[in-house]
Amino acid sequence: MIEPDRTEWQVRCAFNAFCKRVLKNEAINIYNERQQRQEKETTFSNLTPQEENQLFTLDKQYEGEEGQGFQVDGKNITLKLLAEAMRTLPIEKRKTVLLYYFFDKSDVEIAELLEIPRSTVQYRRTSSFKWLKRFLEEHADDWDD
Repeated sequence: MIEPDRTEWQVRCAFNAFCKRVLKNEAINIYNERQQRQEKETTFSNLTPQEENQLFTLDKQYEGEEGQGFQVDGKNITLKLLAEAMRTLPIEKRKTVLLYYFFDKSDVEIAELLEIPRSTVQYRRTSSFKWLKRFLEEHADDWDD
């Protein structure tokens, strides 16, 4: 068996000691960071009601705006009327309209998602658009909020 040169052995020992020291110091750093983080953290049960209220926000865009809507061709289209028009669509057509107009999906993407032909997606979308237009034209003036 060949014994390593004494300087090579010393280098190995020095490197071994260095690695152990680095690992030990890193473990200490991780432990200290964890302790500091735990000191700053608090559980939800320890929060005051005022602190709890700071953790969330409410969307107040439509709050108190019952008559909010928009004018199209002299007809008042409210948000409730638009929602009712969407509700009257069959579920397959409603999904297509929502994916196309609200989620910016193309006909090809919708076809892949719903596993139907692209032409069916196009038909559902265009027929739904015509249905929604006719529904809104008929009910725009007599819809009560």
